Amino acid sequence: MDNTLTAETGALGPEDRQQIDKVRPIPRISIQAFCETEAVASPIRRAGSDRRMAKAHLKVQMGGIKAATEHFQTAPTPNLVILESKLSPLDLIAELDVLADFCDPGSKVVIIGHHNDVALYRDLINRGISEYLVAPVSVGDVMTVIGGLFVAEGAEPLGRSIAFVGAKGGVGSSTIAHNVAWSISKLFSTDVVLADLDLAFGTANINFDQDPTQGIAEALQSADRIDDVYLDRLLAQCAEHLSLLAAPSVLDRTYDFEGDAFNALIETAQRGAPAVLLDVPHVWNEWTRTVLSRADHVVITAVPDLANLRNAKNLVDTLTKIRPNDVRPFLILNQLTMPKRPEISAAEFTEPLGLEPLGEIPFDPAVFGNAANSGRMIAETDVKHASVAVFHHVAHVLTGRGEAKKAKKPGLLERFRIKS
Repeated sequence: MDNTLTAETGALGPEDRQQIDKVRPIPRISIQAFCETEAVASPIRRAGSDRRMAKAHLKVQMGGIKAATEHFQTAPTPNLVILESKLSPLDLIAELDVLADFCDPGSKVVIIGHHNDVALYRDLINRGISEYLVAPVSVGDVMTVIGGLFVAEGAEPLGRSIAFVGAKGGVGSSTIAHNVAWSISKLFSTDVVLADLDLAFGTANINFDQDPTQGIAEALQSADRIDDVYLDRLLAQCAEHLSLLAAPSVLDRTYDFEGDAFNALIETAQRGAPAVLLDVPHVWNEWTRTVLSRADHVVITAVPDLANLRNAKNLVDTLTKIRPNDVRPFLILNQLTMPKRPEISAAEFTEPLGLEPLGEIPFDPAVFGNAANSGRMIAETDVKHASVAVFHHVAHVLTGRGEAKKAKKPGLLERFRIKS
């Protein structure tokens, strides 16, 4: 029996259904498909309506690789790009090389071609293309390839974990983490999970005007059985692509944790969202040390005074030592040029750290205070404020998009492969 959709009923054949039944639910990824024929576009659209794709964001357009090239000149590439092409192998490679100049690192690419050519397949895989399918394709083919890339056993974690910590209390690390989370979700239309790890005094729920009944405390209490489904029930939706794992922010008990208490939670979040931002409180114990040592990136926020410099230096030295093969921590200087306050210049502050600031944010209590008191982000209250450009820049760098479209690459290998 045919395994494609029947014209009369629109039902799936048994082989197609058997394929789909093996696919686990797809995480919160963004997918854009650029097709040349309706015969390929139709099964992709049908795949998007499957219950296993409920969390994913899928958009199907016509025009093939040329349309994709034009689109991505001004728009970020999603987690997965699906391209249909009827071109010959040589012409296909040439068009992909043009497209590669506009693709962000970290995006996976699947090609649906019309040539059953083993040499072409090997060439594409060597260039960093994730998969090559030969048309015609079925709903089952589409679901299987997406599942294989993002949820199959042994697949790399989808999400990048980014930990924000202050060099001293009150330096604005949480505010920056929240605004950067907002920027990532808005700029790239990619799903972000923001986890407030300050269970006693966390402010993420206030800053986003949320009052969830459950959050990170429940996740930690059930760490031995936490999975994607359970985590979804605990997340509060702050925006279309931004979810919050809120802290209880009450003092009815103490919050003492083992060193690996947050590991399962963070790993589960990384399987379900492309970006996981961790708002880490300004304390130093076994679990904060573990969270910071395991994060993909660490961002230290500091105010330009001597105590911050000492603490930032200790943090940078310690994290560099326990993360010898990782990128060094990033530094954001906050609350600059406060009236009547003596401060260390940015050059003097950063010289002993051996770091260049990722961002510098001026002191502006009125704008930041109004945003906090109204439960909104700076970009929502004053889109032209200087800090918004800083948050956007930080979002680009931390997601690996900072240099994606500044320089041409000779081929697809560095563009389409995930970079650590």
